[in-house]
Amino acid sequence: MTMSEQRTRPPGLVAIDREMARQRADAIASFHGAGGVAAEVAASLRRTGQLLLLGMGGSHAVGRAVEPLYRALGIDAIAVPLSEQLGQPLKIEGRTILVTSQSGESAEVLRWFAETGGTPDTFGLTLEDGSFLARNAPCLVGAGGTELAFAATRSLTISLALHLAVLAELGDDPASALAALEDRQEPDIGSAVTALSGVSAVVTSGRRLQGVAEALALGLTELSRRPCFSLEGGQLRHGPMEMLQPDMGVVLFRGDDPTGQLVTAMAVSTVETGAPVVVFDSSGEPPVKGAVTLAFPPSTGVAAIFRMLSVAQRLMIAFAWERVDDVGTPVRTTKITRSE
Repeated sequence: MTMSEQRTRPPGLVAIDREMARQRADAIASFHGAGGVAAEVAASLRRTGQLLLLGMGGSHAVGRAVEPLYRALGIDAIAVPLSEQLGQPLKIEGRTILVTSQSGESAEVLRWFAETGGTPDTFGLTLEDGSFLARNAPCLVGAGGTELAFAATRSLTISLALHLAVLAELGDDPASALAALEDRQEPDIGSAVTALSGVSAVVTSGRRLQGVAEALALGLTELSRRPCFSLEGGQLRHGPMEMLQPDMGVVLFRGDDPTGQLVTAMAVSTVETGAPVVVFDSSGEPPVKGAVTLAFPPSTGVAAIFRMLSVAQRLMIAFAWERVDDVGTPVRTTKITRSE
């Protein structure tokens, strides 16, 4: 038994445990309950052919995760932090806009609607059906109500399930993604926790799975209070590899898609630097020598994300639990950010 297993879990971490325990069931219910608004969003996307995904924090990471999935269906999709849209706006006319906020009450959401009034093709995605966002736009609403724990876990899974409903309305087959949600078999993370035990910071990276890499980096930073950040695989290759050394952890995401070969090459290069490397791997390809591999059934898209996400959440908790006594209790921020 490890030291962390012997310690009493603090209230903030217990709250995260509760959210994670119900996230699969709530995500499945969210998918099946999204039909009407999901069909409206899909109809708008067929008409405009363009999607602007706006959100902050974990909501933006979800937008980044689904960007390539909409693009694969012929939708010109781009995810932008809502704060950036407020300061350096892209045009909103002629686009379908999806504003994501699990609380529906964050400061940027309120200001964006105050300044723009929304558009006829503006929709929301939230967990709270009585929120400001839900009152001001047709909304995809997740099952189970607001996420109460500090770090985003259940809200990410539910948000992805709501996107899955829209993608299904656009003709994407949701069967493999729903099967991934139903499958509770997960790889053991012990070797990954050990590999990262001595690092002072972590960089996460992917290609087509970059969005889930960004979600993990956010959770690692929030819970461990250590600098953990994400760089898309090409961006990591173009210079920042200079930082890699034995006290810098690297977590890579490799899927069963054409970009997987580039992730493989990055894994080989990062192992050579002496940095501890963990690969979340749903590619079906052989593991990279010298890296710790968390293997999943071959999959891509939302199915790959669903298979990896809860394991990534467990890893971020274990990483933080080795470094912070009151994991899950914020000291400088709040769950709902009400100031800019």
